[in-house]
Amino acid sequence: MCRSIKTLRPPVLAEEATEDEIRAAALQYVRKVSGFRAPAAHNREVFEQAVDAVAGATAELLAGLEVRGGARRAS
Repeated sequence: MCRSIKTLRPPVLAEEATEDEIRAAALQYVRKVSGFRAPAAHNREVFEQAVDAVAGATAELLAGLEVRGGARRAS
């Protein structure tokens, strides 16, 4: 997929992913699928909405993941 997106769950990350790390991954994903590094002014709003949606879904996913042999992560 996109080499700039890193794994955000333990044990890969020693601590819980920060909002900045989640947003950076979401931004890279949206850039990859849209084909735009930075959207034109007329696409900026939908681009940012997509980044917000992907970041939200990523935060939900990470909060709900259960790492084998570990406790469920609290949000």
